[in-house]
Amino acid sequence: MRTYLDASALAGRYVRERNTGRVEEILHDSSSLGTSVLSIPEILSALCRRRREGGLSPEIYERAKDALMEDVADAFIVPVSPEVVKRAAELLEEAHELSAVDALHVGSALEWGAQLFVSADARQLAAASRFGLPTSRV
Repeated sequence: MRTYLDASALAGRYVRERNTGRVEEILHDSSSLGTSVLSIPEILSALCRRRREGGLSPEIYERAKDALMEDVADAFIVPVSPEVVKRAAELLEEAHELSAVDALHVGSALEWGAQLFVSADARQLAAASRFGLPTSRV
């Protein structure tokens, strides 16, 4: 199954959170992982914030960053192409509660042909579902 994880879902692989086990289960059942190019800086930003605030030691930060880079090396990274932007614009016109980045994630999943869209964001999942994507919340 082609599974798309947004940054909120994918981040659970690098810092133990309540959804970490669920993310691992979903990925175990997936044949391929896709995510937006935006996920990489989104996750790194969250890791850097936790490091600055003292929630992550420098060593744990480095391990988490290395794990992220290993995962994205094996994943399909969806670029922010004109087609993805067009899909995001359609989503924003139909689902007013979405942020631009959330719409780009759903647009990326649609353009990639995801068979499952995974996120921790209920509004994003609702929009993905309205546009025909099967969803799973973590």
